[in-house]
Amino acid sequence: MSAPSARHWEQNKEATVYVGNLHERVTPRILHELMLNAGRVRNVNMPVDRVNGQHQGFGFVEFHTEEEADYAPKIMNNVALHGNRVRVNKASADKQKNVEIGAELFIGNLDGMVDEKTLYDTFGQFGPLINAPKVARDENNMSKGYGFISYGDFDSSDAAIASMHGQYMMNKQISVQYAYKKDGKGERHGDEAERMLAKQAKAHGVAPAVQPLPAHLFQLPPTAPMPSGQPMHANGPGAPGAPNGPGGGYGRPGPPPPAVLPPAPSGLPARPPSGAPPGNYFPPPGYNAPPGFPPPHAPPGYGPPGFGPPHR
Repeated sequence: MSAPSARHWEQNKEATVYVGNLHERVTPRILHELMLNAGRVRNVNMPVDRVNGQHQGFGFVEFHTEEEADYAPKIMNNVALHGNRVRVNKASADKQKNVEIGAELFIGNLDGMVDEKTLYDTFGQFGPLINAPKVARDENNMSKGYGFISYGDFDSSDAAIASMHGQYMMNKQISVQYAYKKDGKGERHGDEAERMLAKQAKAHGVAPAVQPLPAHLFQLPPTAPMPSGQPMHANGPGAPGAPNGPGGGYGRPGPPPPAVLPPAPSGLPARPPSGAPPGNYFPPPGYNAPPGFPPPHAPPGYGPPGFGPPHR
């Protein structure tokens, strides 16, 4: 076995694998012997901390051929070593700084109207997504009622579960939990092994691989939601621009609201209370009573100012 070297960047990257989540008791010799099960090992490099002299939980194993490096992850990934499930990934030059985090969520009981854009707008608030949301669809492109979200860190996925599990999207109450791993063993993502690997990778600048997101996910929705705290239209739902109204939704311009007539001229006293003296009564606006006849509903004894009581 070649002596560990800090110059692992000079290795054949296409023939090298990244091994993570290593127990503190694992030594370069133990890792070398383990990887012999996959092929002929040329070199093992396990970076150590300059302060305490301990390795940092990961290493790089270089094989003699690219074929051996391609074969190693297929049989060695998730193998238990001193109680830890090791992670083995191909460490080619374009993947050296990438690692699979495992912060993948399963979104269940989705309404048929929920699409990828809706999932992105909703779950993208909790953190960076490493690939586009997925809605499971049948051969007719109809939703099967569930989908998947993949985050770049567990803080984001934990926050999404805490905030969205049991909430309503469209007309259904959704379930949000960690998705099952693809190895078929019935284990879910988000376990301690994955979290430890993610923590180690972050400490050493190893980031998850990010897939380009489709451009349509960034387009503004045709009807933007009302800003938080903004009051609804004074006339309530159904008013122009309000939900169910002529405008078709908040954020979409509708026809101008109908003109509001000004209030009636002020200055007319209110109807006197029962028992008020007749002198406080005034005829209705615009009423011209014939001489000697009181206006409608005039109290007994009424007489216009300057005139005596009406003739009897």
